Amino acid sequence: MKPAKFDYYKPNTLNEALSLLEELGENGKIIAGGQSLVPIMNMRLATPEALIDINNLEDLHYIKKEDSMIKIGALTRQRIVETSDIIREHCGLLADSIPHIGHVQTRNRGTIGGSLVHADPTAELPLALLALKGTLHISSSDEVRVVEAEDFFITYLTTDMMPNEILTEIQIPIMDGRVGYAFAEIARRHGDFGIVAAACVMTIDDNENIESIRLTLGGVEAIPLLVEEAEEIFRGEKVTDSLLEQITEAVVDVIDPESDLHASAEYRTHLAKILTKRVINEAYSKAKGVI
Repeated sequence: MKPAKFDYYKPNTLNEALSLLEELGENGKIIAGGQSLVPIMNMRLATPEALIDINNLEDLHYIKKEDSMIKIGALTRQRIVETSDIIREHCGLLADSIPHIGHVQTRNRGTIGGSLVHADPTAELPLALLALKGTLHISSSDEVRVVEAEDFFITYLTTDMMPNEILTEIQIPIMDGRVGYAFAEIARRHGDFGIVAAACVMTIDDNENIESIRLTLGGVEAIPLLVEEAEEIFRGEKVTDSLLEQITEAVVDVIDPESDLHASAEYRTHLAKILTKRVINEAYSKAKGVI
């Protein structure tokens, strides 16, 4: 199939793009990489009256370190983020999660902001950003507001964004000390959407006790899930088999996966337990310097 007829605009500045959004309202749709929007339009699941192509907004292409923060322009291509030395040094979890997104051709076009705004509950970038305690900077003609990752995702394919807003920047705080991280995903084959994914980032003290831990799961709820129980179970402790059993029991209690043509709810629950143990063990080993 082909998309329904639409008008096409290509602004050269952010202010122009925001003015078009104000004018068009819900009839206008932002397009950047198009890796999610174009297939949906081709299937007539979305029929916007106008597309606003923001690829000329060069000011939204960047990766930089400022003080204790990594700042990424929302229009930065996923492949650029994946291969960035700054990201690898300071946000290793992000660098490890991106290779699971489609294929290199997909990541050459897809943008970091586009994946976050699309808000697929199995997508890798929302899961990683939630684990990294990132913030999203959202612009309209009137203001720039900042939203925590855990408040940004509302429900399936729905975020805390209004039709007149554009995601312009992502910020991730740099973690100090002995940091470990891990990302794992189960898909039918490489490049397919994940069935279940898990991410973990933690810090440990000089005695190898966990100071902080954030565990996130995808594919088990309508949004990426932060498992807050992980902090309660592991803070001040070393990783042991007993505590790993406790966290898997907690995961079973808090997730609510649905069955679909890719996997049953029971299978998703099983994968969530397996991947939870895997990412916690790997993150702990990295924090200790073992791997």
